[in-house]
Amino acid sequence: MGLFMLTLIGIPNCDQIRKTRAWLDDHKVEYAFADLKKEPLTRSEIAELASKVYFDTLINKKGTTWRNLGIGNLDLSNEQLLDLIEKNQAVMKRPILVYQDGNVMVGFDEDALERFVEDAKE
Repeated sequence: MGLFMLTLIGIPNCDQIRKTRAWLDDHKVEYAFADLKKEPLTRSEIAELASKVYFDTLINKKGTTWRNLGIGNLDLSNEQLLDLIEKNQAVMKRPILVYQDGNVMVGFDEDALERFVEDAKE
């Protein structure tokens, strides 16, 4: 392992996860993959992520899972959002990248990903 550890959280067949894995592999960045289908996040792990990036960033309101829930623009409390994510983890925006030091990045953007990886190396 390198000096830092990165965890990529997502669903293996997701296009955004495939792109992120390819980018990380091409740039020789070591990472562990956490498969939400096999090992869903715990409520406390979801709360920890939300405390770092906020629910608006964590939830993919443009995604099929969100639309299929039929809750539209309801004004949900943080507890209700935690319940929602815990039961429907595919509603989270992907990828989610977490460094051992606690830094978190959500979504695929090559430039942001490059800065995120570089910042962690320093």
